[in-house]
Amino acid sequence: MFFSQAGARPRTWQASPSELKQWGKVFKACDEDNKGYLSREDFKVAIVMLFGYKPSKIEADSVMSSINPNSSGILLEEFLNIVRKKKEARLYWNEIRHIFTAFDRHYRGYLTLEDFEKAFRQVAPKLPERIILEVFRSTNLHEASLTAIETKEVDQDSDGLVSFKDFEYAMNYGQNEA
Repeated sequence: MFFSQAGARPRTWQASPSELKQWGKVFKACDEDNKGYLSREDFKVAIVMLFGYKPSKIEADSVMSSINPNSSGILLEEFLNIVRKKKEARLYWNEIRHIFTAFDRHYRGYLTLEDFEKAFRQVAPKLPERIILEVFRSTNLHEASLTAIETKEVDQDSDGLVSFKDFEYAMNYGQNEA
């Protein structure tokens, strides 16, 4: 419904040739000894160069455990795939943030039922009030307009407000269920 129309569902994203070239240059710059692969530390430096943050130990462990155990590190093709997935995840997060901001017109950092009602009145003026309430309360935001089977609330502390964290969880939960 509204969320899928707004682009909340992740799509397979393809890097442009110039991005692939940039990522390849970063790979080569971080592979100082021309080993043909990135070590754990090389990988961390590459992520800092591309994304502006140092990966946590957990993230680095996850990446290193996902590579071919017969290789000494992350090969170029694996690196390009990892970076593509990170970029895709970042774009999806930005889309969720954009939707949340569209609902949060007063820039309060949380949503109320009234915020949902106003947003839905603009995009779907004939949508029954009951459906809007189900969307607000449903964790499966993507399917809420079709069924109200899910009863867990986005507003996990029941204070009548939905934080971005709650909203993001609901969008991802709905995505995983769809």
